Amino acid sequence: FKKNGPKSGEEFREDVLIPLIKKLSPKETIHIVLDGAYGYAISFLEEAFGGLVRKLGKQEVLNKLEFECNDEPDLINQILKYINEAEKK
Repeated sequence: FKKNGPKSGEEFREDVLIPLIKKLSPKETIHIVLDGAYGYAISFLEEAFGGLVRKLGKQEVLNKLEFECNDEPDLINQILKYINEAEKK
């Protein structure tokens, strides 16, 4: 969360993802490349992407975001898991 320090999943969701999604035309998507990082905290991924589902809905998130990760392909599956789990909350 933002209260826990800079560069949180909440900050990424609120300050980057949501504003970008709101600017998209109906057929545009955001392509998120996850390569080149030293890793992602579970809490960051869940709050960024699971939190996005709680704000915008699962279908909107899946329609607007595309993921790429050649360094660690299973990371995309983890993100999709957080997206699916967030829908159930």
